[in-house]
Amino acid sequence: MTTTISLPRRRLVQATAAAIALPTFGAFARAPQRSLRIGHQKGVLSVLKGRGTLDKRLAPLGLAVQWTEFTAGPVQLEALNVGSIDFGDVGEAPPIFAQAAGAPLAYVAATVHRPASEAVLVPAQSAIKSVADLKGKKIALNKGSNVHYFIVKLFEKHGLAYSDLNLVFLAPADARAAFEKGSIDAWVIWDPFLAAAEKTLGGRVLADAQGVVGNRAYYFSSLDYAARNADVLAAVVAEIDALDRWAEANNNAFAGELAALLGLPKPVLELSVGRSRYGTTPITRAILAEQQQIADTFYGLKLIPKPIKVLEAAAPGIAA
Repeated sequence: MTTTISLPRRRLVQATAAAIALPTFGAFARAPQRSLRIGHQKGVLSVLKGRGTLDKRLAPLGLAVQWTEFTAGPVQLEALNVGSIDFGDVGEAPPIFAQAAGAPLAYVAATVHRPASEAVLVPAQSAIKSVADLKGKKIALNKGSNVHYFIVKLFEKHGLAYSDLNLVFLAPADARAAFEKGSIDAWVIWDPFLAAAEKTLGGRVLADAQGVVGNRAYYFSSLDYAARNADVLAAVVAEIDALDRWAEANNNAFAGELAALLGLPKPVLELSVGRSRYGTTPITRAILAEQQQIADTFYGLKLIPKPIKVLEAAAPGIAA
């Protein structure tokens, strides 16, 4: 004889609901517990995004990667400050302004010096033939960017003062339009915007940063994210450096890949890639000492409201 044990209807419904809920709970438990929101400009990080290699490398760590493109470093750092991104790439100057404004940034890695990748551009037929000719002329640049520091040091090298500058602060797209219309006399800009203006607008390089400033690029995070995700950031830096070293040995292929990703003519990227230098290293005290010089210069010119100690923005585990 078979005996059937009956449960009250309410207990039966509860037991059934609990059984159904178990797989759902397990799915949530296996969902990514961490994320990495990457901000990037047109360049190496764009290629990493396009290849998907970084996403694959981080997948075993249970990470979901999100990508957002920006036109310049200062905007990325604003996004970091409001908690919209966890990682990004930027030139030398923007982190100085961001740290002075209280942003919780952490320097994670730095590229080698790339002085040929930023320059002062003038129209092909411009009467401006020397840096001295720039005195009082209308010069466009992105405020707080790497080229801001470059123009300060370029004027200093040629015996001119910051007060001799007549700066017009414009984002790259607006500066390009002003350059094309002839409403500015010169444009201080970085690649690939620089190469695009040379190739498509006939711009003439008056002076680049060689012998003036080093022009590193930096990779940054927030102090909090860096403290909690050292393994993630180490993996990201390793992937960036691997791509850098490949690009150094395969300029033509890298230019073609960038051209396809960015929607720019390949000759533009060939010019940009050909004069750049590649290689990424974790942050060291010596590298941050370079940043301290920039910070001290900007404070001396009253471009930042207070002196800062760049070392306070080092990611945990900084090398000697």
